[in-house]
Amino acid sequence: MGRIGKAPVAIPQGVDVNIQDAGAVYKISVKGPKGALTKDFRKTIKIEKKDSSVVLTNSDEEKATLALHGTYRVLLNNMVRGVTAGFAKTLTWDGVGYRMQAKGKGLNIQMGFSHDVEFGEVPGITFKLDNNVLTIEGADKQAVGQVAANIRAIRGPEPYKGKGIRYSDEVIARKAGKAAK
Repeated sequence: MGRIGKAPVAIPQGVDVNIQDAGAVYKISVKGPKGALTKDFRKTIKIEKKDSSVVLTNSDEEKATLALHGTYRVLLNNMVRGVTAGFAKTLTWDGVGYRMQAKGKGLNIQMGFSHDVEFGEVPGITFKLDNNVLTIEGADKQAVGQVAANIRAIRGPEPYKGKGIRYSDEVIARKAGKAAK
């Protein structure tokens, strides 16, 4: 058994974890102040609630289930963290005429194309704009990361001038360009 999978997932005050046995899977729902998340987990790993924590036990020593043990524990911990504190990704952009504007619960993105790119509302995700900084927040870590990657893919950073959309902590390897003779 792995070290990560052995550690119990602590359930903080104000968070409700519900484990349902639904045939071949456990249907786990986590509710907290930031929202509610549900996920299905295969029954290869036994998941049970004890006091104020959730314990995952693995009775099988098969390689595939050993890998799932730690993965399921981390996914469950991220669900609990998401409904209590939430997750956020920050994007910035550089370039003349490049801008983003809130449009309803979505975004209107102008990145030098002949048309504006409309990024629609995503359930459970909120956008906060401040000058050239976009903060994407939500309870589901996977959804926050995927939305950030989708927005970054609209106009990724280019290596010569650094124009485009990038993560705030991302470092762009710059190229020299053509050398003058």
